[in-house]
Amino acid sequence: MPQVPNPHDATFRKCMSNVNVARDFLQFHLPPEIKEQCDFSTLKIEPGSFIEPNLRQHYSDIVYSLKTKEGKRCYIHCLIEHQSTPKKLMAFRLFRYSIPIMQQHLDQGHDELPVVIPILFYHGETSPYPYSMDWLDCFADRDLAQRVYSQPFPLVDVTTIPDEEILTHRSVALLELVQKHIYARDIIVISQSIAHLLNTGYTESELVKTLMYYIAQRGKTADTPQFFKTIVEHAPTYSEDIMTIAQDLRREGREEGMQQGMQQGMQQGMQQGMQQGMQQGRQERNTEIAKALLKNGVDRALVKTSTGLSDQDIEDIEVLLH
Repeated sequence: MPQVPNPHDATFRKCMSNVNVARDFLQFHLPPEIKEQCDFSTLKIEPGSFIEPNLRQHYSDIVYSLKTKEGKRCYIHCLIEHQSTPKKLMAFRLFRYSIPIMQQHLDQGHDELPVVIPILFYHGETSPYPYSMDWLDCFADRDLAQRVYSQPFPLVDVTTIPDEEILTHRSVALLELVQKHIYARDIIVISQSIAHLLNTGYTESELVKTLMYYIAQRGKTADTPQFFKTIVEHAPTYSEDIMTIAQDLRREGREEGMQQGMQQGMQQGMQQGMQQGMQQGRQERNTEIAKALLKNGVDRALVKTSTGLSDQDIEDIEVLLH
């Protein structure tokens, strides 16, 4: 009988790729509260494996898709463990494999995540299976993990935090204030608040410079000198740093202006040269036409009208012809 490279994998796939076998397997083994949500008449096998290549001798997997009774698409990821020694973090591995299945669903053009139901098929030597299938049990601090992952993730929306509250946030206050107002019509509205935060001494000098350059690059103001002047007036300790930044920005502005001027000058020069060349070419062509017409006795007034040459131009041509 020929040897199969991985008989566990081959047997598992052969059987579980049969939709009838898969349907019965899921109907017998899914938890009742999940099973009652599934429409098993829509069950089908999805292509692909989500196991890392170096682990495929130890695990096999197969993915099914079906619809819930509400018409939503969901997936079932069935993983079989071929090694005799079970792994403690298997629940985490199952959770981790669910993520690329969700991503693949999004890549197909969907804009909502599908539910992925992981299920482990175990047939090892140790019985019963010795580890928890609750992935939260994989954490060193289960209680903290449950608090973090069983509720919405923290959101810091600075657009909704009052400035008065932001000003109390010590070393992060300046960053939050600037980010909150960076899209304002005129960033000068927070210049005094910036000065106040500088005076608290919480923000390091390098971070101040970084934020000032950021404001100059991304912020909008009708009066940049006044913006810096206001900060210097209310935070004189930082006057040297602020003036250095202002000088750097002026220098960058001059250099940018020079580059733009040079580019504009080159473009204007090229355009002017082309125009002059075209005019000269037309003049020479009209002169040759006038010579031919005058040689053939055409009336001088008609030559002038036909070529657009001046009386002096025509007189000069007549002198040359005689």
